[in-house]
Amino acid sequence: MKKHIPNAITTLNLLCGCLAITSAFEGELYIAAYFLIFANFFDFADGFAARALKVSNALGEQLDSLSDMISFGVAPGVLLYQFAKHLNTINEVQILTDNPWLFYIAFIIPVFSSFRLAKFNIDTRQTSSFIGLPTPANASFFLFVVILYFYPDLPKVIDVNSFLIPIIGNPIIMLCFGVVFSFLLVAEIPMFSLKFKNMKWKDNKLPFSFILIWFLLLITTNIFAMPAIVIIYILFSVFKHLTSKATA
Repeated sequence: MKKHIPNAITTLNLLCGCLAITSAFEGELYIAAYFLIFANFFDFADGFAARALKVSNALGEQLDSLSDMISFGVAPGVLLYQFAKHLNTINEVQILTDNPWLFYIAFIIPVFSSFRLAKFNIDTRQTSSFIGLPTPANASFFLFVVILYFYPDLPKVIDVNSFLIPIIGNPIIMLCFGVVFSFLLVAEIPMFSLKFKNMKWKDNKLPFSFILIWFLLLITTNIFAMPAIVIIYILFSVFKHLTSKATA
């Protein structure tokens, strides 16, 4: 019986992804974003449950990838598509109004996510770290941008709204983010994992530093810390990759 528990949790991830897609198409973008938060939670929980129960099977591995494709591939693509269209009704960009097919750029996310997930399944290098941006991290960036846009007045120590809202409120910029992040999904760039070898600082300097920065951002800028930390994660990984090549 216990071998089915992780798979059951994985299906909750899939269900949340489906509900996020439905909510996005109905125009309830912030609700779609919340469903993707739950999808992220269940994506973490199924792996945790599998390790805790010491169960593993090929079905679970395939189910996990298929669920991730829906929740972290299709759903963020639909979310970005609808979000960009919503932004254009408020801050109209003429090129998008004249060429509405440009909104379909958002669906580069599920296309590249499919390659990312397929590659992960057959790439033996990605056991303790990642090659390319993980799909949950990519989805997290866009879902928290949506939440930040709809709830800009959450209490924070440092007010970042004055420069941030014009950026995330521009549909062209958001579609460009979709393109850039999609290429990062399949880029041959090692991305560090937050799995700790032990609790010693010298063996886990990068993860500890990353979590510290995230915590400081969270208490000073509130929800802004969430999309920002994805960008910082990318920069940390690129920096580590470049320094490793320089010392090799």
